Amino acid sequence: MTKRIANDNQAKEQAAALTRGTVEVISPAELAAKLALGRPLRIKLGMDPTAPDLHLGHSVTLKKLREFQDAGHTVIFLVGDFTAMIGDPTGRSETRKPLSRAEIERNADTYREQAYKILDRELTEVRFNSEWMNGLNIAELIKIAATLSVARLLERDDFEKRLAAEEPLFLHELLYPVIQGYDSVALKADLEIGGTDQKFNMLVGRDLQRHFGQDPQAVMTMPLLEGLDGVRKMSKSLGNYVGLTDKPEDMYGKLMSVPDKLMVRYYELLTTAAAEEIAAVKSGGMHPMEAKKRLARTLVTEYHGTPAATRAEEYFESKHQRREIPASAPVYRIAEDLWICELMKQLQFTPSTSEARRLVSQGAVRVDGHTITDVNFRFVPGEHKVLEVGKRRVARIEP
Repeated sequence: MTKRIANDNQAKEQAAALTRGTVEVISPAELAAKLALGRPLRIKLGMDPTAPDLHLGHSVTLKKLREFQDAGHTVIFLVGDFTAMIGDPTGRSETRKPLSRAEIERNADTYREQAYKILDRELTEVRFNSEWMNGLNIAELIKIAATLSVARLLERDDFEKRLAAEEPLFLHELLYPVIQGYDSVALKADLEIGGTDQKFNMLVGRDLQRHFGQDPQAVMTMPLLEGLDGVRKMSKSLGNYVGLTDKPEDMYGKLMSVPDKLMVRYYELLTTAAAEEIAAVKSGGMHPMEAKKRLARTLVTEYHGTPAATRAEEYFESKHQRREIPASAPVYRIAEDLWICELMKQLQFTPSTSEARRLVSQGAVRVDGHTITDVNFRFVPGEHKVLEVGKRRVARIEP
């Protein structure tokens, strides 16, 4: 249980400690006032089960929630099974395809268990927004929708951009932030935490809580983690992700492919490394290869344990650094550089270039031990030597 904070200064100190590493807090004074109440806060995290697995991008927010749990607060892990049937329009230039009930239920089952890799099970309250949304009738939904103007909803960057580009924007998408905001009312949330891309939705929650006579939730935004391509937000649909349940060898290998320019960011967002260690990574005082190995070893240990991390590192070194490619691997010759998808098709590693694209986007293709996520990658004979697709298709390529 949390202890009552004696004065405002102590509340402010605790708020400052719990907001380290955040992008924005709305507002620090409100959060400090809630902490001064001396009771466990109800902290909301909403996730739509749009894919079956959580990844390291999700862990940034989950670890912040764990900090609040360690301080005695309660996390409400809200599975957006109702909103997933609409599809979150955040960051979309087109309408998201709704999921079926069966897909949602399968994904939700895995979400819950994977979240406990980081969250304290005893201090986590798992809820589904279908609990209250399925019980609302049309008249009640209209009454909730009437609390927000269309102009307010169109303030979202996503909606503005789509309208400017003359892309279709559908009525159900306008309802998405309204429903997500109403979740905060139903849960009586004190604080909502999410990525920076969720700020608008979380602010709508504040608006609705005020309308329904509740103290508005504080809002805390967390940084978004770039994926293995070094550009876009980590996402399973983009194939640039490292899953929390990836096999140790796969997790280690993916992390070894993180672009050098992102090493400091990965250390800062994903580890508890000391400032001196991060400074060494940033200045080049630590060799990039050693920095990547240390990062990979740290994260595999966190999610799979030390023995698994040791085996994963040994596997990587034997297969990629020492190039222990099976002697039986066939040798092919190409005269000039070739598009990776076309090469895979010519080697009969895939039946089509579309299948090759899918494998690349899923991180299943490696060149000389490095995972390739760019579908436009070109294999250069002489410069590149070994192509691997999955775990069984290996070829040596010579000019």
